[in-house]
Amino acid sequence: MPTAITHVQPGSIAERLGLAEGDQLLSIAGEPIIDQIDYQALTANRRFEMAVMKKDGSQVTLHVRKQDWEPLGITLDQSIVSSPRPCQNHCIFCFIDQMPPGMRKTLYVKDDDWRLSLMMGNYITMTNIDDMELDRIIRRKVSPLFISVHCTNPDMRVKLLRNPRAALIMDKLRLLREHGIRFHCQIVLCPGWNDGEILFESIRELAQLAPAAQSVALVPIGLTKYREGLPYIKPYDRQMARELIESVKPLQAKFLTEMGTRFVFPADEFFCLSGLPLPEDEEYEDYPQIENGVGMLRMFETDLRYAAEDEPVSETPPRRLCIATGTSVAPFLQRLADEYAPKGTTVEVRAIVNRFFGETVTVAGLITGRDLVEQCRDVVADEILIVRSMIRAEGDLFLDGMTVEAVRKALPAPLRITESTGEGFWRAISGCQG
Repeated sequence: MPTAITHVQPGSIAERLGLAEGDQLLSIAGEPIIDQIDYQALTANRRFEMAVMKKDGSQVTLHVRKQDWEPLGITLDQSIVSSPRPCQNHCIFCFIDQMPPGMRKTLYVKDDDWRLSLMMGNYITMTNIDDMELDRIIRRKVSPLFISVHCTNPDMRVKLLRNPRAALIMDKLRLLREHGIRFHCQIVLCPGWNDGEILFESIRELAQLAPAAQSVALVPIGLTKYREGLPYIKPYDRQMARELIESVKPLQAKFLTEMGTRFVFPADEFFCLSGLPLPEDEEYEDYPQIENGVGMLRMFETDLRYAAEDEPVSETPPRRLCIATGTSVAPFLQRLADEYAPKGTTVEVRAIVNRFFGETVTVAGLITGRDLVEQCRDVVADEILIVRSMIRAEGDLFLDGMTVEAVRKALPAPLRITESTGEGFWRAISGCQG
């Protein structure tokens, strides 16, 4: 499908080739341009041909000669940026299906788009990728991808995703491996479903796909109180989390010896639940699944230590701080506050029980404005601190639609929004500005 050129950069290759605003790009190297993935991949080479329809209706073929990755200097019509491809599954653990009605429409969008996996690290199930799209992934050498495997047993995967196409996952992963496509995997663990021997079978089968399969993250299921029509799933408790961590350690040791990587990594939430100490920095290797909550707390503590060393504060005027956060991470943050708070500063870490989604939801990023206000009414502090992940990217709304300004007015102390990093934590408790 032709795509309009909306801008040509002065002095660019495109201008030298005679391209102008309003021309239509028909193909590159004989291939039609479906989206930005195609455009970026096909224009990365040194030499190729472009078919263009000029504004006067004539068609020309341009022979492009340039350096690898040198930009052409054109901007294409935004119609080339298609909407995210929707999810076709009905997973028994889908968090969006466990949301209450009446929230912002954007919170109910379920994407399962391999292009977002490449560009943003979103996890995909691959159930909506047909043979044509799989061929495009291979031709474009899309790598790495982030894939929600959940389990390799075809029958159980169909039950988990409630989609018959879910059974084909290993065939698709093997095809990716054969063509040199790398991928990271995640397994959302649902006790009684894909844990136990099914889990170990999944880990072993994925390890056989290494080095194409580069890592596996184990993540506990997130359960809200809005599960009408969904099957019962037992949430992880302290003992179950401990058993999971201990059962994975021998596999990590085996993989490290045989493959040079621990390969499988339990998410931080398992350590918060279990009360077991976090692994050391080197045990996370290059933090391949940091965005999936694997190693985030260890990196947080490491960055906090470096920040305190780089910008030490020995004593501050007397200050009382309250850090409002999720119940799972509260003990971890209280330990760090007790250790790092400057002399003269006292810090209370207040665990906010999630009454909006249910008490089984324990992470800070899902705390609502109303829960925050109701559970901090009695706070006595000079400042209340929260992390930026509690509010949407625009910085104005909590998940329940309550505005930041309304929360500020309702709290008994000034509200400070901090970054979710060790440095941000240090700057907040040490009194640094910014």
